[in-house]
Amino acid sequence: MIPVCFNNTVLRDGHQSLAATRMRTDQMREIAPCLDLMGFGMLETWGGATIDACLRYLGEHPFERISRLKEWAPRTPHSMLLRGQNLVQYSPFPTDVVEAFVRAAVARGMDRFRIFDALNDLANTETAIRAVKAAGRHAEGALSYTVSPVHTVGRFVEMGVEFERLGCDSVCIKDMAGLLVPSVARALVRGLKDRLRVPVVLHSHCTAGLASASYLAAIEAGVDGVDVSIAPFANGSGQPDALLMLALLEGSPRRPQFDTEALLHARSLLEPAYEDLAAFTNPANERVDVDILRYQIPGGMLSNFLNQLKEQGMRERWDEVADEMPVVREALGWIPLVTPTSQIVGTQAMLNVKFGRWKTLSQPTMDVALGKYGRTPAPVDPDLVRMAVEKCGHSPVDGRASDRLEPRMPGLRAELRARGLPDDDETAVLYAMFPTEVEKLHRPAPKAGLSVALPTVVAAAPAAATTPSIPMVAETGVRRYTLRVDGTAHPVSVESVG
Repeated sequence: MIPVCFNNTVLRDGHQSLAATRMRTDQMREIAPCLDLMGFGMLETWGGATIDACLRYLGEHPFERISRLKEWAPRTPHSMLLRGQNLVQYSPFPTDVVEAFVRAAVARGMDRFRIFDALNDLANTETAIRAVKAAGRHAEGALSYTVSPVHTVGRFVEMGVEFERLGCDSVCIKDMAGLLVPSVARALVRGLKDRLRVPVVLHSHCTAGLASASYLAAIEAGVDGVDVSIAPFANGSGQPDALLMLALLEGSPRRPQFDTEALLHARSLLEPAYEDLAAFTNPANERVDVDILRYQIPGGMLSNFLNQLKEQGMRERWDEVADEMPVVREALGWIPLVTPTSQIVGTQAMLNVKFGRWKTLSQPTMDVALGKYGRTPAPVDPDLVRMAVEKCGHSPVDGRASDRLEPRMPGLRAELRARGLPDDDETAVLYAMFPTEVEKLHRPAPKAGLSVALPTVVAAAPAAATTPSIPMVAETGVRRYTLRVDGTAHPVSVESVG
């Protein structure tokens, strides 16, 4: 029997799921060559939230990360996660932007593209698949696995058949929340293998404690590859650890050959990075949580979402928000929870808890209800559609929303030139998604951070004095400061209130 292929996710989904996507490129310098020599089928190194994190939090050029990692790990194919027509953002982009993005990633050396749509509306994957195939690279169609009254094994198998018809070189079962149980994994893999000529890959998360058992069932059913990671960026809300899977496959004719000492060495190289990212890790991400079977939050979202709740002062209301998520999901047509729909459902659940159910609708929630993200698996609640129509002032979209989008690349290039920025494909597509961050990347502030100019103090005016133009307070007066945030001056007046 042919050994199952192990794909490695530690440089993308591993730290996205367990450390809020905060691993820096320099922290990958030692581990990348080590991974390259181990015999993994692919290294997932880009896509998902990494582009956003590079720009927003790390001050890195995302495309430079591909080049560095290809330089450090040239032998193993590199893979990225692509959100179909949404690229790596939350809403659809015109065809020319999608094509330019794929061209730019290929030019930097990206080999494989795992392409999915959050709603499982495969019409939203067609442009990206065509662009990848036109570039001569590997296109992998990903089924966003979920559990609901409208999702069945047969429905997922038909999606796999459609992906192959669209030209995909492989099909991935993308179990982003770790919901796949062994019996369903076995049935789904068998169903796909019976109908497809292309390889079938399984991707899951250990959040609910099911992934390793489901991997075993899938391997026995003939799955061609599974995604693994390396501790400490493994297990919990991440993928199963490679050493764990090797131990579980002991005695199986499908067990791949790996140097366990090399895997232990890789772990030792990753531990300092994990410790360095302690501010972004959370014990909740590392333990088995069977409640995930109820609210279905994907591993890649959990660590980020908990941080967001903390920033909103709602960390202690996590249980209420989690309970509200299935309510929102059902109202939105049983959409799968995967970026961006997981964030949309999570944000709306937070708003429902904070302000009352449906009292405040986020724009993305209304966009899903109006069909701007594509066709939902089941009809959206009519009352929610009505509220969205009333607030937005237009009817639901008929057909694929991205077909209505005008080409943007010429306009993006012109705007970049007008701002004195590069107008190449890389800059243009990043600017389409993250304009503020791209401007900061190319034109950093002279002095990053916060500086405070020495204050000028306006003394309290004597009773007979002319009323000053600036308000005064007795005894201490008003102090005027200039705050500089990322190079921008903000005048601030501070007065004593006793």
